[in-house]
Amino acid sequence: MSKKERLSIKQIETKRKSSYTIALAGNPNVGKSTIFNNLTGMNQHTGNWTGKTVANATGYFEYRGETYKLVDIPGTYSIMSHSEEEEIARNYICFGNPDATVVVVDATSLERNLNLVLQITEITDNLIVCVNLLDEAKKKKIEVNLEELSNILKVPVVGVTARKKKTLNNLLKVMRTVCEGKEEKHKIYQIQYEEKIEQVIEQVQEIIMEQYPIEEKLARWISIKVLDGEERILKEIEKQLNIQLINHSEIVEARKGALANLAKEGIYQEEFKERIVSTIVKHAEEIGKKVCQFRNKDYANRDRKIDKILTSKKFGIPIMIVFLLVIFWITIIGANYPSQFLFSLFGNIQEKLIAFATYVNCPEWLSNMLILGVYQTLTWVISVMLPPMAIFFPLFTILEDLGYLPRIAFNMDGFFKKACCSGKQMITMCMGFGCNSCGVTGCRIIDSPRERLIAILTNNFVPCNGRFPFLITIATIFIAGTIGGIGASILSTICVIFVIVLGIIMTLVISKILSKTILKGMPSSFVLELPPYRKPQFLKVLIRSIFDRTIFILGRAIAVAAPAGLVIWLFANIGVQGQSLLTIIANFLNPLANLMGLDGYILTAFILGIPANEIVLPIILMCYMQGTSLVNMEDTFVIGEILRQNGWTILTAINVMLFTVFHFPCATTLLTIKKETGSWKWTAIGFLIPTLCGVVLCMMTSLVYHVF
Repeated sequence: MSKKERLSIKQIETKRKSSYTIALAGNPNVGKSTIFNNLTGMNQHTGNWTGKTVANATGYFEYRGETYKLVDIPGTYSIMSHSEEEEIARNYICFGNPDATVVVVDATSLERNLNLVLQITEITDNLIVCVNLLDEAKKKKIEVNLEELSNILKVPVVGVTARKKKTLNNLLKVMRTVCEGKEEKHKIYQIQYEEKIEQVIEQVQEIIMEQYPIEEKLARWISIKVLDGEERILKEIEKQLNIQLINHSEIVEARKGALANLAKEGIYQEEFKERIVSTIVKHAEEIGKKVCQFRNKDYANRDRKIDKILTSKKFGIPIMIVFLLVIFWITIIGANYPSQFLFSLFGNIQEKLIAFATYVNCPEWLSNMLILGVYQTLTWVISVMLPPMAIFFPLFTILEDLGYLPRIAFNMDGFFKKACCSGKQMITMCMGFGCNSCGVTGCRIIDSPRERLIAILTNNFVPCNGRFPFLITIATIFIAGTIGGIGASILSTICVIFVIVLGIIMTLVISKILSKTILKGMPSSFVLELPPYRKPQFLKVLIRSIFDRTIFILGRAIAVAAPAGLVIWLFANIGVQGQSLLTIIANFLNPLANLMGLDGYILTAFILGIPANEIVLPIILMCYMQGTSLVNMEDTFVIGEILRQNGWTILTAINVMLFTVFHFPCATTLLTIKKETGSWKWTAIGFLIPTLCGVVLCMMTSLVYHVF
């Protein structure tokens, strides 16, 4: 498709009335989003792990004078409604009335992907099968007979390599033909179930068609759902088609009679769905064997050999820890240089702003409030947040593209299952190491609403990039500083790793408690695909990780940092009876802080540091030095001397490290929790849970320290 054929969104808006609508469906990790991006010109994030698209994404493109609306529905293995993704996909395919549904399948795993294709053939005739990843299949010496597949299914079948835009031309032609109704109509492939099941399906189907003007194909599918008795699907059908099924007397009687007939044949209701699924799988396998030839039957050996190491009980978790530690080390070391550059750049601009304010005779209190308060806090947040996120997220996204993240979920699934949660929660925790706000958003990949909420509420237990510099500084000054030499850095690293591991353990403990109290339930079963290892798309990784994550999260942080900077400056500069508001608040908090082995200034700094964890230490130093603006200090020796002069001991350092890991989320994360849950109640609970854990842990540590 040439650039001339693409329209701007503004142009497309004027042509929407004449557009055709095409649904883009498929299993996770088959290249749907890549096709979507290449056709629409939009840059929806693509990746090599399950759950990248968790809501319908819509884009437009023009082909030969017609405007097409393309809807990328969530990747799903089935439309039998086990998860939010499956419900969204099923509802759009069934009730969204697309002019065509393109089902994207993986040429290297055709048998598995055909399960979804066959389920969709039961709903619509306007179907196109798009066989993607033909280049991967060629490398593995897998040959797919596209013509034979089309003959069997009686639908158009198109082969593409989604990463190469030119290969999509045939797909565009077929889309146009199907949408315009020019495709020669055949009786589409229909699954034939066991004779006994077919008889009862027909029995219920006749009653439904007598009661409602529903076409035969849809009535057959609804009949299967009525017999299955899945209430959520039935309610959605009733809502979308404005019909009665659950309480319709004749349909209810027909269902009872049909199930009774099946019971006489030894097929009970609980077995019905199992028989349906097994038949679909059997048909998919039979079709796959007819159209696929494997010239090299050992094509997956390389992936299996790697998986034997990466997912083994002996090496899986240690390798995972090494990967994460390497990413953290690169992030922390690499972020120092761009952070220093930004501090210097913004510092020079700040000097010029002060000079300009003096030149125009701006009142000193106003210029200080705007420059030393709002501007300085805002630029501080940018300087300390942007570099580590710009490094961490591309590295993390490379792991996504490689296909390693599902292996992490696989390795940790056993631990989370014991906590009545999903192994996918570990993926969201890893994202939280970069930014907890991003980790909370990532919880969308968890199917169960209950487990997703638990993951959201506990994500803050893993320290984000913003907390690592503070942890490392305190460990270096008070723990490693006691021994010196090379052993000092090793000891400080061990201490930081210890609090991280403690955070992970606490995640499991709190998840278990939530599962047994306010969010009762057992762990859900889920299909976790281990996708093939692939070469990352480095340019796309860089662009998408920066724009989709780094800039997005930084934007939210900036929105909070500006007003917070104003508040911090006012608290430091407005006083009552010779004491600043900062000191008054610190004195008020002193009794609680002392019980926690801290002081009032430390607790105040954590509270005022809610815009970003990175500014907690600068606020502490500002308080101790009786300053009126944030203090930028990089010399750990000088920082250590200031802290010791203000009463810090080894107990203070330990409790500060604990509270750094276990305290309320930053404002950006809280806003994200509100957006994801749609509830201030759960946002408040997300604030209270880690905070209470931190307060209790610090009190216990202080008690043990003073007793022993």
